Amino acid sequence: AGSVETVILCHGFKSTKEDRLIVNLAVALENEGISSFRFDFAGNGESEGTFEFGNYLREADDLHSIIEYFSRANRVISGIVGHSKGGDVVLLYASRHHNIHMVVNVSGRYDLKRGIAERLGEDFMQRLKENGYVEVKNKTGSVSYRVTEESMTDRLNIDMHAACLQIDTECRVLTIHGSADETIPVEDASEFAKIIPNHKLRIVEGANHNYSFHQAELASIVLEFIKEYLEQDKAASG
Repeated sequence: AGSVETVILCHGFKSTKEDRLIVNLAVALENEGISSFRFDFAGNGESEGTFEFGNYLREADDLHSIIEYFSRANRVISGIVGHSKGGDVVLLYASRHHNIHMVVNVSGRYDLKRGIAERLGEDFMQRLKENGYVEVKNKTGSVSYRVTEESMTDRLNIDMHAACLQIDTECRVLTIHGSADETIPVEDASEFAKIIPNHKLRIVEGANHNYSFHQAELASIVLEFIKEYLEQDKAASG
């Protein structure tokens, strides 16, 4: 059954709740008697809706709906953890709602204007303007998803710097990043550390974006932070 307190785990871009990293974190928490909840954002995995490229704020709203649901069921959400795009989503949530006081950002992106050309090609803005969309193909050559001008604007308009300044000082934030991240540069983690008021930074030496060979180390860092928070929280309320 686990504890009444629940930690919500948020997956990354084009991923699902069955992602190895998310499942391993859930198991590690469960082994310590901490309940967790994994879900698919709209348009991903088993959730309804179509996949959208931008959607950061809508995913923060998805997260808000889930937290509301748990609150009505008298379940305490003690923290939110997100990987990659999910890391941005949990930070955006904390910037807009001040009811969660523990946030873990695993390899989130600080500057959302970066990382697009790598995925869509250097001329993506020109193609968007000409066609209204850009199609992204997978390795077999079939269309994986479509990026519209609207969803691109949605992503480019998000200012993580401004959002992070809105995070409550009561909210404890841990940022974890792999030093060998090939998708999002490790420097992004330091940018978060500079502006989030109540922040702890952990760099995992040699880890890539998905922590392929550093799953156990990632889980132990997350667990240590969560357990420390829960113990302090218990002491404060006790």
